[in-house]
Amino acid sequence: MTLFGKNRSKLFNKLPNQSLVIINSNDEMPRNGDQLYKFRQNSDLYYLSGINQPKTILTLCPNHPNMNFREILFTTQPNDFFSTWYGHQAEKNEITLISGIKNIMWLEDFEVVLKDLMINSTNIFLSSNEYIKFIPDFPDRNHRFTLELKEKYPLHSYFRFSPLINDLRLIKESEELSTIQKACDITASAFKRVLQNVKPNVYESHVEADISYEFILNGSDGHAYPPIIASGLNACTLHYNKNRDICRDGDLLLLDFGCEYENYASDCSRTIPVNGKFTEHQNSYYQAVLNVYKEIEKKYIIGNTIDILNKECGFLIENELIKLGLLTKKEIENQNSENPLYKKYFMHGVSHFIGLDVHDVGSKQQKLEEGMILTCEPGIYNKEAGIGIRLENDILITKDGPVNLMKNIPIEIEEIEKIMNKR
Repeated sequence: MTLFGKNRSKLFNKLPNQSLVIINSNDEMPRNGDQLYKFRQNSDLYYLSGINQPKTILTLCPNHPNMNFREILFTTQPNDFFSTWYGHQAEKNEITLISGIKNIMWLEDFEVVLKDLMINSTNIFLSSNEYIKFIPDFPDRNHRFTLELKEKYPLHSYFRFSPLINDLRLIKESEELSTIQKACDITASAFKRVLQNVKPNVYESHVEADISYEFILNGSDGHAYPPIIASGLNACTLHYNKNRDICRDGDLLLLDFGCEYENYASDCSRTIPVNGKFTEHQNSYYQAVLNVYKEIEKKYIIGNTIDILNKECGFLIENELIKLGLLTKKEIENQNSENPLYKKYFMHGVSHFIGLDVHDVGSKQQKLEEGMILTCEPGIYNKEAGIGIRLENDILITKDGPVNLMKNIPIEIEEIEKIMNKR
């Protein structure tokens, strides 16, 4: 059974009787003129089918009396015109080979088959993007489809699909772990290339180009998210991605980047000296963040939550800020607990789940279980000093403790300086 067949089987075990799941592919988004942005598949649809084609619909109806209608994937029929202009379109047998779904139908058959599926179903599960911080300006294809379906079939019971699929996506199968490890390994290659090429007066864009080159060379899908290549004061802007300034002698360069491989993300942060040598002041800040990283990584154990990790990380950051002379014990004792002082220098959380999405499904209250993957990313940012440092690895939760999937990416000061000064 394919990975995607296993994923569907796990889902079937969670569905109540008389259920129907319908998931649409992502939209092909217009860029300008007659151009489209590069297509990226809906993560839920990919998780259950492995198919990357646009204009695709997956229906799952486990209790349908006709076994052929229990799993159907609808997509566009190949034609000579499309093949001539844009290349090969997958045939039915090719889609079956990837997905394990035997019944592949063309989109023009969807409305007729949908009526049959609805007649034989009571509980309809529909996909939506429920990422808590994401509020798009325009409704996506699944949202539009939900509105249309409820109007056509108002007497059915409709349910959110996200709670079911999110629980499944949080725990990674062995095939998923291998794919994410590959993404991390490619990211490691890119960082080592950066260490060999960064020097004073190189542009941030040149550094980004080195990373992109290594990603493409190693067969990845490209960047899992817009990379942050932030030199000097730019590093204090958390989501800086202009990536056009000059990397100046004496400055630090904060890198937040990760490749996407077979739709799975990696997410890495490192901070390096542009000239290959940390100053004493930079060294003290870097070591402070590294100290926090090493301690908080130990907390990535079964039963903890991201909320717990954030709280523990806050205490560790406070201690390091005291050592750096940025806060005093008295100030911390008298601080407003609802707005702790350390947040002036560490404004973001220390962790998020990672998988098919770089900020993957899962809440901050979710108890960690074996097979989950999360980032560990403490940082300290001081605009007055022009210093921003973040260190980040991807961590696998196991029964024996945390496993760093990015152990091959240099993080120690001596290791970074040694590589940079061998050039």
